[in-house]
Amino acid sequence: MMKKVAIYLFFLIFSGHLFAQEPNSEVKEIKKVFIDNLLSKMTLQEKAGQLRLISVGGDLTLDKVLDKIEAGEIGGIFNTVVEPDLSQMQERALKSRNKIPLFFGFDIIHGHRTIFPINLGIASTWDRSAIAKAAEVSADEATSDGLNITWAPMVDITRDPRWGRVSEGFGEDPYLTSEAGRIFVEKMQKQSLADKKSLVTSVKHFALYGAVEAGREYNSTDMSERKMFQEYLVPYKAAIDAGSRAVMVSLVSVNGIPATGNHWLLTEVLRNQWHFDGVVVSDHGAIRELINHGVASDPKDAVRVAIKAGIDISMNDEYFLQFLPELVEEGAITEDEINQACRHVLELKYDMGLFSDPNRNLDPKLDIDTMFADNRLHREEARDVARRSIVLLKNENEILPLAKNKKIAVIGPLADSKRDILGSWSGAGRANLAVTPLEGIKNAVKNPESISYAFGANLSDDKNLYRFLNLYGETTKFDNRPADKMIAEAMKIAKKADIVIAFVGEAEGMAHESSSRTELSLQATQKQLIKAMKKTGKPLVIVLMNGRPLTLSEEYAQADAMLETWFLGTEGGNAIADVLFGDYNPSGKLPMSFPYNVGQIPVYYSHLNTGRPRGTENMGKYTTSYFDSPNEPLFPFGFGLSYTNFAMDFSLSSTKMNRDGEIIVTVNVENTGNREGMQTVQLYLQDVTASVSRPVKELIGFDNITLKPHTKGQVKFVIKYDMLKFWNNKMQYVAEPGKFNVYIGSDSTTQDKQTFTLLD
Repeated sequence: MMKKVAIYLFFLIFSGHLFAQEPNSEVKEIKKVFIDNLLSKMTLQEKAGQLRLISVGGDLTLDKVLDKIEAGEIGGIFNTVVEPDLSQMQERALKSRNKIPLFFGFDIIHGHRTIFPINLGIASTWDRSAIAKAAEVSADEATSDGLNITWAPMVDITRDPRWGRVSEGFGEDPYLTSEAGRIFVEKMQKQSLADKKSLVTSVKHFALYGAVEAGREYNSTDMSERKMFQEYLVPYKAAIDAGSRAVMVSLVSVNGIPATGNHWLLTEVLRNQWHFDGVVVSDHGAIRELINHGVASDPKDAVRVAIKAGIDISMNDEYFLQFLPELVEEGAITEDEINQACRHVLELKYDMGLFSDPNRNLDPKLDIDTMFADNRLHREEARDVARRSIVLLKNENEILPLAKNKKIAVIGPLADSKRDILGSWSGAGRANLAVTPLEGIKNAVKNPESISYAFGANLSDDKNLYRFLNLYGETTKFDNRPADKMIAEAMKIAKKADIVIAFVGEAEGMAHESSSRTELSLQATQKQLIKAMKKTGKPLVIVLMNGRPLTLSEEYAQADAMLETWFLGTEGGNAIADVLFGDYNPSGKLPMSFPYNVGQIPVYYSHLNTGRPRGTENMGKYTTSYFDSPNEPLFPFGFGLSYTNFAMDFSLSSTKMNRDGEIIVTVNVENTGNREGMQTVQLYLQDVTASVSRPVKELIGFDNITLKPHTKGQVKFVIKYDMLKFWNNKMQYVAEPGKFNVYIGSDSTTQDKQTFTLLD
């Protein structure tokens, strides 16, 4: 047997790249023997060390971290992206007793060095190729930096825009979010973890983080099991089915039990039902927070609860190393439980190829500034994704696109902000390389002198907001000039122009973790600025830069044209100019509904039917409605205009469907306008009668078609039996016979429907 083990280990050392491919039984056995052998040599302290993910900083200096690595007390590092530090840490790991390599992680949410639009913007493309490009470039740059795991994608369903982390996700819909998450996993991880461009994904935040009560960060979540499995858990499952090798756990409690200590969630659902065999990582400091939640009595008890629930790796917590060996000795947990968690970590490192090539992609002489300062290809790709992310919300009298010979007044506190256009979670990006809207507009015109600029107003006159935004270093500037002086300057410039473009919205720090809001309107200073610009009598284009849906009914009425641009990243300014001047015809669609007011929240398209729907005949006022507000959002899910117009009609291949059958939906699309453009054709389904109340519509498909003026094309969808399944009144995942309505349109309000029947 020892001879066989030796042969296996020989193959491992010299052919490690082979073992990260799709494993056959022999490869699995080789890996098992290797991991078993390694575990047999490790002390409890060393096993606990592999379950620790540490960030260098504060009291934990690099020198201290290096010593702990060599002592076998650290398994992974996150938040370091500088050389030669990474190489130095890996070198020390290889000097430890068992020579187990480290892995290096970082938050790569929407780009690494080249920053793409925030995920809400990427979702606005409704374009799988654009989503894939953002993921591919992110992984390429991250692995070039020596990283091999990231805490992404974030696939939390978000229907409350008061929550600051809305900006990190892909919106309100399970299907659209699932598609984006699936693509991120496939394009980041590649087919093999041994691929040097493979970046391991950690789908997050498992689970239900986006459903926190009142949109308040770190708050509780309480939800029926049916709603969980039917809607909120769907994107996590899609990412895991796509092969994500890690899961990051949410910081919230789920039905009264913190996710970090939730055995039902992490073991019964994730491991047993979904057959996940990767690594489960806690969020930052989550182990100690179990004490605050009231489910652990002290730090040692918190470690016990987390391990018993199914946590493998503790992020930035000192308690695992301190208490795991002690808990085993006391019999509170078993060594087998520690071995299981440690095995998950070692298997991931094995499949990454780190045991055979621990220094892959590490280069102590790497010059980041030289490498990324002028990466034209990645910048061009970021620009293309950014312009696809822009949503045209209004275009009265076809004021857009603009002629390049116009005198343009560029106004507003976000018009020339390099930091804000990158958006949140862009820590490795280079703000000095970002293109602001003002710069992009000047780049686009023949005579940059025809472009005038005024700051116009501070983002807010609330000094407390600025203190909040600048808690971790000054990023948002406050102009100390009197407000009336700044507005007067802006009006003077605007009156001399042919058109005014006002850039308003949020600072990037207003749409971030721990940036919840109770009001979603523009700050008063910005409202005053827009009113002043309207008084000039010049055509007014409002360009929004923000990380969440805002309440904009007043601004919508004032604007001649309105663009939602989110935070577009490194090439954002050029992308905005491409759309403003018609070099790109806007094609973005909203991934979240925009409420009229916060009182409507949550407002989302796929709500359930009610017994007294508004509009029911002879019901009088006793319907599900507000007497002081519309039911409907200001802008619905899937909405977005174009500089051209499209007409659509569709047909079904059959009006009846068997269990083993399918229905083909053929959509005829015509560009009836005078510009080439792209239309996103959206397919919705309604299960008319079922054992439980079903949504009025659910997105089940979308596709893009680009057409030249006055030309026609076709888009086809296939509806299959499994697409009709839902969690019924007995919590069984089934499709029930009966009538189904099929809707085709350019947004979720479409009423263009046809019907088929699923036969028993």
